[in-house]
Amino acid sequence: MTTASTASTGATRWLTDDEQRVWRAYLHATTLLEDHLDRQLQRDAGMPHIYYGLLVQLSQAPRRRMRMTELARNVKITRSRLSHAIARLEKNGWVRREECPSDKRGQNAVLTDEGYAMLGRSAPGHVDAVRQALFDRLTPEQVHSLGDIMRVLAAGLEPEGTDADLPWLR
Repeated sequence: MTTASTASTGATRWLTDDEQRVWRAYLHATTLLEDHLDRQLQRDAGMPHIYYGLLVQLSQAPRRRMRMTELARNVKITRSRLSHAIARLEKNGWVRREECPSDKRGQNAVLTDEGYAMLGRSAPGHVDAVRQALFDRLTPEQVHSLGDIMRVLAAGLEPEGTDADLPWLR
């Protein structure tokens, strides 16, 4: 039965016992992984994982700057949450906001030299934490399979069009 016909008939396709075990293992592992990475970055760099992700996004952007709306979309957080995070990063001197020259209503987030240096200092520890928690536990074949699986999932979940009702597009 297809998803459309399932929705129209009201029938629920319950997870099999094997699917339930995989689903719960996925939830458990991803929760533990995110917590592990967050704790490492809090301990070693004084920032949560989401802030590290923002610094990475800005470091890879042309001239280390990006429109706030694009940054929210890239890291999949609401503009409100992004605004709060950027305020904290500004307080640390790692990011600054500037007017968007092409749209006076918009703002750019800009990675400062201090922020770039902090990212450089925190990246080795973060990479070590990722490697220890994920890649060192898998065979090369498992790494390849995990990559394939994640790409399939992302492609199936990626929103279509700009009018999708997603928090980071609001």
